[in-house]
Amino acid sequence: MATVEEIINSLPAERKEIISKLREIIRANLPLGFEESISYGFISYVVPKTIYPQGYHANPQEPLAFISIASQKNYLAFYHMGISLFPEVLSWFQSEYQKRVPTKLDMGVSCIRLKKYIPYDLLGELCTKIGVKEYIEKYEAVLKK
Repeated sequence: MATVEEIINSLPAERKEIISKLREIIRANLPLGFEESISYGFISYVVPKTIYPQGYHANPQEPLAFISIASQKNYLAFYHMGISLFPEVLSWFQSEYQKRVPTKLDMGVSCIRLKKYIPYDLLGELCTKIGVKEYIEKYEAVLKK
């Protein structure tokens, strides 16, 4: 299994710089309890199994992922698994993105596709919006449905 540093070092220089900065931003802003790891080949920030032993429902061997970053073919991906679970956080993010970023938001359910402009400060703020406890509670509530 690759390490975070190996993943970053395998990237082209321009992407290496951006992914490294995203990593810094996430680590500086993520609430206590989340842990950096490699999940599905991505640099990920997860709820460790010491906190949530059940792990991810589709693969209980994997910890519950929260945020992942990846270099995709045509964009950089910032996956935030909590944003779709918390409508108020999604609404806040969409509104702030529109106010602060000169490019149109390109987003899937939990994937923010970053192409030309990287809103580091906004992504840092997004990292602060959901704590481990709230994330687990909402995740379990959705699973029960």
